[in-house]
Amino acid sequence: MNPHLSQSTSLVALLRSFWFNRELIWQMVRREVVGRYRGSVMGIVWSFFNPLFMLAVYTFVFSVVFKARWGESVDESKTQFAMILFVGMIVHSILAEVLNQAPSIIKNNANYVKKVVFPLEVLSIVSVGSTLFHAFVSLIVLLTAFAVFNGCIHWTVVLIPLVWLPLLLATLGFAWMLASLGVFLRDIGHLIGIITTVLLFLAPVFYSIKNIPKEYRFWIMINPLTFIIQQSREIVIWGRLPSWCGLGIYFLVSILILWFGFWWFQKTRKGFADVL
Repeated sequence: MNPHLSQSTSLVALLRSFWFNRELIWQMVRREVVGRYRGSVMGIVWSFFNPLFMLAVYTFVFSVVFKARWGESVDESKTQFAMILFVGMIVHSILAEVLNQAPSIIKNNANYVKKVVFPLEVLSIVSVGSTLFHAFVSLIVLLTAFAVFNGCIHWTVVLIPLVWLPLLLATLGFAWMLASLGVFLRDIGHLIGIITTVLLFLAPVFYSIKNIPKEYRFWIMINPLTFIIQQSREIVIWGRLPSWCGLGIYFLVSILILWFGFWWFQKTRKGFADVL
């Protein structure tokens, strides 16, 4: 295959690539997940201990040390704030982990660009898949803690894939753009680290959006994490249905971001071999 040939940029080509390479994606996601813990004594069990430890720390710091309250209900338990915060951290980790890896993903797999016939677009899909695995592990830990402290789990939690899907699509679109830019602009990786940190503090992760003065709420609401964090809390913590209208709008915007990201990646990939 000539690496300088132009590639199809349509949504049909995107779906075709995903379908034809589904087995490759699955195997690479498995390798990515298992490889992270290769050589450790407990192996993949660490994927459960990490979020469990973080949740325990959040619970102690915010319920015992700070005695923080979210203020959503009068009968809020001492551990409620920690679990509300943990939902926001899980959602942020999905976006941040993928975007932080994206600028170097092609450079770190340069052999796929130069030596073999390989669908480069699946590298970002694998990154999203690996991150999603760890997010669901963290969610299981959260739900277990929620059941222990509250005695039940809301049935609405089954809707979490629908709530996260638009964010995953948008994240994949951004990842393709950054993967391409990272080949030509090596400084982009440092910038993305700063941006993902800013997004963390400009999203209602550590605070309720109700506590933000009205003149600043616009900047919080345009954060792509804000809506997904709020809807995740609605269905996981408070057992309410999500905003279907809001999810629909977010989904349409995510499809556009996904398509643009794929278009940009396919248009620029023919220059990867020359730079690398």
